[in-house]
Amino acid sequence: MKNTITALFILITTFVSAQISYTGFIDKYPIEFVTYVYSDGVGSAIYAYSNFDIPIVLSAKLTGKTLVFTEKDKNGKENAKLTFQNYNEKSKELNGIWKDLNSGKELKITLSKTFDIDYGDNVQWTEREILQPESFKDKYFKLIVSKEKGSFYAKVSGVKIIEKKTDKLIQKIDLECQLWGINNISIDDYNFDGIPDFSVFESSYAGPNTSSLYFLYNPKTGKYFQSSFSGTSLEFDSKTKRIYEHNQCCAGRSHMNAEYKVVNNKMVLVKKTCMEYDEKTDDYIESKCD
Repeated sequence: MKNTITALFILITTFVSAQISYTGFIDKYPIEFVTYVYSDGVGSAIYAYSNFDIPIVLSAKLTGKTLVFTEKDKNGKENAKLTFQNYNEKSKELNGIWKDLNSGKELKITLSKTFDIDYGDNVQWTEREILQPESFKDKYFKLIVSKEKGSFYAKVSGVKIIEKKTDKLIQKIDLECQLWGINNISIDDYNFDGIPDFSVFESSYAGPNTSSLYFLYNPKTGKYFQSSFSGTSLEFDSKTKRIYEHNQCCAGRSHMNAEYKVVNNKMVLVKKTCMEYDEKTDDYIESKCD
């Protein structure tokens, strides 16, 4: 996902339906529900039962006016469908049916729109919170999104880390990042200490290049701090305990690859190679890195 080219990001954010957040119920159970449906009718969603705060990721398909969300189990097997007839993204209320595909049991869904992420130069609002699909065992995330007048798109202005079940705020971090659909947060062990950390998508650049901000866990404080990790399209290998960076430019004519180790929560360069396309040999040759 994070290696998608900038042009694709612009295309998606231009032709997507507004990202919409709802609250409501499946039967008597309170839920939070976030949808993101593209103009071709394909999309995704997240919902969580308020008593547990475990995000559940759904795939979406809009056919005519029927919007169907599909839920899968950990093995990738479809186990539930959420169906909304006469769907209208502008409606303040949504009513549908949740169906267990194994037992056939059906429950009523009632949702009320809390907000949508609207776009435009004259639109302005602050601190709307969006449930994220990634979560820790005992904590979940709310992305904070704000929209400034004069900027066409909304931006990520912060993130909240919240305790599951109690909804106690653990930590709030101010940010300034690009909004990337509903998948802005990733979880991994970025410093290879055996404790999961998290990152926030920061920005997309030319070609497939992207960047993220990396937050490491401090066991002494129980909080997360922003690391100095930086680079283009970083990948983390838990087996080798190495960080790999790849940067390409000029329509793929130039490539840079770097390998890092982690020392005292800092990236230390191990090796770096650069390749340039050579028209004479019609191949890539090693070049001097800047």
